[in-house]
Amino acid sequence: MYRKFFLIIFLFIIITECSKKEVISNKPPDDKESYKIYEEGLEAMNKGEFFFAANKFSEAEKILPVIEHSAKALLMSSFCFYTINFHEEAISSLENFLRKYPADENIQYASYLIILSNYEQILDEKKDLDPLLKTKNLIEDYVKKYPDTDYTMDLKFKLDLIQNQLAAKQIYIAKYYIQTQKWIPAINRLKVVINDYEETIFVEEALHRLVEVYYNLGLIGEAEKTAKILGYNYNSSQWYENSYLLLNKDYKKEQKMLEKKLKKEDRGLVRKTIDKILNK
Repeated sequence: MYRKFFLIIFLFIIITECSKKEVISNKPPDDKESYKIYEEGLEAMNKGEFFFAANKFSEAEKILPVIEHSAKALLMSSFCFYTINFHEEAISSLENFLRKYPADENIQYASYLIILSNYEQILDEKKDLDPLLKTKNLIEDYVKKYPDTDYTMDLKFKLDLIQNQLAAKQIYIAKYYIQTQKWIPAINRLKVVINDYEETIFVEEALHRLVEVYYNLGLIGEAEKTAKILGYNYNSSQWYENSYLLLNKDYKKEQKMLEKKLKKEDRGLVRKTIDKILNK
């Protein structure tokens, strides 16, 4: 929703600026053809013919005589490619924009659009982590470079989603290792979640799984220590309850045996008393 809002607002500003007479009136007399091509792109974009518009803007960018107008044409071409989900073309066009016009006033927006084009190509994090990691790095770099833009707020939200996806992947692999009793690789994966993705929703599960692994290895002290951390931070969590039940299995068995023994003793005492009564 944020993305759509930002893009619609930005597009409105660009179209408004491009529609002003000053762009046309400022063109040199001998360059009418280049501006005509640009205007054809603008007209096509307004009609929703984005692929045609993208190519017209790209064509105009190469021959427009004013650098600001060339930069605007290339950015509009990038936007049109992005709008129709031609993400690779959009990224290539935007990277070209950053190289050719590093001082342009819309540099932050171009960088933001590159990130969105990468983000929207994330398909299945269980199969391939590379798009996730690449987008994560791009967002972190952007947030450091431009901490106070409107785009940054949207990207921070997307970064949270990516962090959760990456944590989920580590949990997925760790569970496989647990099922196959490969305890050390499982521990390593779970510690990655706990240390690197501590603000995600998967930390609770990672701590519980670590309790399980330590318990199965006979490292009861480590299991109890990890369970205490889980309980301290998430004492109302189902994962903490699971860890508590796991670590108190033996205690419960002993309690049941003791209860059974006491019950037997009680019954013996009752019987002994009855026998005394009968023998009087």
